[in-house]
Amino acid sequence: MFLESIAFAMAQPQGGAHAQNPIMAFLPLIILFAIFYFLLIRPQQKKAKEHRQMLDSLRKGDLVITSGGLYGRIVDIDGDELSLEVANKVVVRVNRNFISALVSNRKRGEKGSE
Repeated sequence: MFLESIAFAMAQPQGGAHAQNPIMAFLPLIILFAIFYFLLIRPQQKKAKEHRQMLDSLRKGDLVITSGGLYGRIVDIDGDELSLEVANKVVVRVNRNFISALVSNRKRGEKGSE
C-alpha cells in the first residue's frame, strides 16, 4: 500500500493541468536582470563614459584632484603622463588614469577660457 501511494504521487497531473510555458518559467529572471541593468549597470556605464570624456579633455592649466587626494594644476601633458604642480615649484608626475575629478578649467587670474 505504501508503494502504491508513491506511484500516484510521481504520476503526471490529470485533467486540465498543463505544463508551464518555458518563457514564463524564466520571466522572473528576465525581469530581475532588467532591474539590475537599469538600476546598476547602465548608470555605472554612463558615469565611466563621462569620466573618460573628462580625462580626454584635460589641458594645461586645469586644476584637478588625483585619486590619492592631491590637488594640483596641470603644467605639462606628455601622452598619458601629466605633470601636476601641487605646491610652489613642486611638480609631481601622474598617470592620466589617476585623475579622479576636474576642479577648475582656468588658471588663477584668468578672465576667460583658454
